[in-house]
Amino acid sequence: MSGRQELLSGMALTVFKLNGRFLDVADALATPVGLTAAHWQVLGAVLEAPLSVAGIAREMGITRQSVQRIADLLAAKGMAEYRPNPAHRRAKLVAPTPQGLDAVRRIDPAHAAYADRLCDALGDDRAGEVLAALRDLSAALDAIEAEDARDG
Repeated sequence: MSGRQELLSGMALTVFKLNGRFLDVADALATPVGLTAAHWQVLGAVLEAPLSVAGIAREMGITRQSVQRIADLLAAKGMAEYRPNPAHRRAKLVAPTPQGLDAVRRIDPAHAAYADRLCDALGDDRAGEVLAALRDLSAALDAIEAEDARDG
């Protein structure tokens, strides 16, 4: 295996491990308010503005089907609702309800405490560098995917 293959494998395996760790942290933060990490993820995507299921999937990097399943569960629990979409008659917008907003707000103190612990462990400057590197990695993968789509 070449050095570049080892770098790709190392990045991928590290991100997979981080994904699992972050999901565990998110579940631990969300469970006390009756949510799962997936519920929190979908609600978090629509806090600023309602989005279609496909829009949430694009934003979060997950499948449309999994977002649809979670949005339906959230709607059944009264934490999200479907609204008409002026841009597309059939693709409804997902929006949080007051109950969903309240649940996310109740996560905030534990979320803030965990953020403080992580930033204390890394240092604020290093935490910012890690975030920038992860965003750069994501942008590079997006660019390669777009190039592959263009080249057919």
